[in-house]
Formats: sequence, C-alpha cells, structure tokens
Amino acid sequence: MPMAIPVVASEMGHAARGPAVVREDAGPAGEADARDASRLAWLANKAAGKNTAPYHFVLVLRFTLINLFGFAVLGAAYSQGLVELALVSDQTYLSVVISLVFLCGLGICAAKVWGTSRELNQIKSFDPLRQSKASEYLSQIRGHDSNSRSIIAAALRLKLTHRIAIVRQIAASLVLLGLIGTVVGFIIALSGVKPDQAADVKAITPMVSTLIAGMSTALYTTLVGSVLNVWLMANYHLLAGGTVKLLSGLLEFGEENVPA
Repeated sequence: MPMAIPVVASEMGHAARGPAVVREDAGPAGEADARDASRLAWLANKAAGKNTAPYHFVLVLRFTLINLFGFAVLGAAYSQGLVELALVSDQTYLSVVISLVFLCGLGICAAKVWGTSRELNQIKSFDPLRQSKASEYLSQIRGHDSNSRSIIAAALRLKLTHRIAIVRQIAASLVLLGLIGTVVGFIIALSGVKPDQAADVKAITPMVSTLIAGMSTALYTTLVGSVLNVWLMANYHLLAGGTVKLLSGLLEFGEENVPA
C-alpha cells in the first residue's frame, strides 16, 4: 500500500493540532489508514501530556466515609455493651443472621462502587486502546441513527439499574428478617403464658421469664434489622447516584464522539 506511509506520517505531524480527516474518495483502505492515524495521533497527544487527566475515585471516597462513620457508631455501641446485649438477648440468633446478611450486602455494594468508580474514571480519561465501558458503548452506537441510539441507551439504563438492584433487595431483606424475628419473639413470649396457672404463684415466675425472653427477641431483632437496613440503604443510594452519573456520562460521551 504505497499511500499508507504518507497518510500516517501526515497525521502524526498534525497530531497536536486536531483529529485525522478522512477523504470522501479514499475508499475502505483509506478509511482504515485514517483510523490507524487517528489512534497514532491520540498516542502522540498522550505522550505530549495533553491527555493525562488524573484518576479521582470520588465515589469510593464517599463510600469509605459513610462506612467509617457507621463503624464508628457501631464501635461506640459495642463499648457501651449494647451490641453484646442485643446478641445475648436474642435466643433465635436471628440478629446474627441479619448481621451476616448485612455484611454480605455491604461487600457486594463495595465491589460495585469500586467498579462504577473505575468506569467513571475511564470516561474522564478515555483510552481508545483499552477495553472499557465507554469504548464498548461507542462500538454499540457506531453506525446507528438517533432513534437506534435511543433504544441502545434505554437498554443500557436497564442493565445498569439491574446491576445494582441486588443491593436494594438485600437491604429490604434485612427489614423482613427483623419482622420475622418480631413474630417469632411474640410466639415465644405467648408460648409461656398459661391462663389456667395464673393463680399459682410458683408458675408466674417462669411465665414472666419466658415473656421477657420473647419480647427481647422481638424488639432486638426488629432494631438490628432496621438499623442495618438504614446503613445499607445509605450505601445503596450512593451507588445509585454513581450509576446515574455513569449513565449520563456514557450518553454524553457517546453523543460527542459518535461518528457522523
């Protein structure tokens, strides 16, 4: 291909001034050469220091601050003996189950926050030679009109929403587990009540003990489920906000860089 070297050399010489221009009569071979030249021009700009946007993991930083505050409050409650009291008073160990489910949801949320933050950074510092969400979206909308791009954008919105839905579902399950603990606690409390022995002084003491144990289970499981639900939902709303920024960033990036 005798004309390939002059085209690439010309585009490399003008890399700092602007993108490559494809001649209408160049044909498929000329378009391929122009795409290669555009990549070389981008590399030249990057080497010149014009595309060195820093990586800012702002979403990860906010996630860290929220959970540092949450664990600080948890540590203060533990120092006052409240955590131990809640665990010991729950005979069904539902509080332990709720705590384990919460930690599982928090870990999943942390992984998704990290991935979303990386994808946001890849939009800000786009590298066409590196696989990313931005390059994948560009490849999907390339060659489509505005109506087709709207359909692709709607599908992308559904995918991103579905990706974070599991965190919200886990947070909702914490409240449900707390309510189950409430019902179980009332069942335990009422199971010790025997109306036919209410007049017997010796029988009142075990009935009261069972009643108190059941009420403790009901109240503490509800409290643990509600508090951990609020904690995890705070992380979910942070993740949802980052996902909205990712979606809007991808759509804006795609419209700015889609080939005419």
